[in-house]
Amino acid sequence: MSLAIDCTGLTKRYRGVPALDGLDLQVPEGTVLGLLGPNGAGKTTAVRILSTLLPPDGGRARVAGLDVVTQARAVRRVIGLSGQYAAVDEDLTGFENLDMIARLYGLGRRNSRERARELLARFALEHAADRVVKGWSGGMRRRLDLAGALVADPKVLFLDEPTTGLDPRSRLGMWEVLEELVAGGGTLLLTTQYLEEADRLADAIVVIDHGRVIARGTADDLKRQVGGERVELTVARPDEIGVASGLLGGMATGELVVDARARTVTVPVAHGTDSLRDALHRLQSGPLTVTDIGLRRPTLDDVFLALTGHTAREDK
Repeated sequence: MSLAIDCTGLTKRYRGVPALDGLDLQVPEGTVLGLLGPNGAGKTTAVRILSTLLPPDGGRARVAGLDVVTQARAVRRVIGLSGQYAAVDEDLTGFENLDMIARLYGLGRRNSRERARELLARFALEHAADRVVKGWSGGMRRRLDLAGALVADPKVLFLDEPTTGLDPRSRLGMWEVLEELVAGGGTLLLTTQYLEEADRLADAIVVIDHGRVIARGTADDLKRQVGGERVELTVARPDEIGVASGLLGGMATGELVVDARARTVTVPVAHGTDSLRDALHRLQSGPLTVTDIGLRRPTLDDVFLALTGHTAREDK
């Protein structure tokens, strides 16, 4: 499979401090790479280099087969970019913003107007198309910025925290648009603070810290590396916690976690659904009432915590 993004040994320093320290990334065409890491890990620097906004100090990078340094102008013709903050003209209407971008790409008057209306509809912005953007909400501006990144139907799309500031409904709608884009053959590099976003959209995930890759693989691969399957149950009364702990202690692969206030017992296990069946069988022999029980698997938040020492949201 051809690579839409291929970079090796990228380095970048700011006042002697390394932002990227030998970064390697390979993204096959038609796939989504989720780039995760703490604030200051180098995610935005990587995006800026790959989108030709910033020259690297070392290493090489190609996007759609084009060198980002020596063929920067050609790279810009085949990519779309949406940064962390909406880059829209507040003194123009939504329609005028997209029409202007389309004309800058050389689509022509008629095609530019058609593309602007199409994208306004796609991002549920038709009702505000002819209103000056200055009066729009932050979420609406964000959607307009993302629409602008898609004007030229790019082969490769770079999105730096694309759904920050969107409400849950708008975020779900954005995910659907991005899934449609990739289904049509597009390639996406995504940085995000919402790990459920990477879990849903990304074919592969790369975690970086201090400008270096510290883990890579699919979401399931990374979760398996962390381990940590557990059976969690809630009992009806606080005095039943001891009974539940006694019944399940023999199947635990580690220390049980008891929360008396929440009336929960968490049991680390190793055999997935077999462990859940075992737990149910053990609990049948005890005089207690279980109000909830389930098998919990590691999340990307657990992965992030294990790899970097804190959760993604703590960086914000």
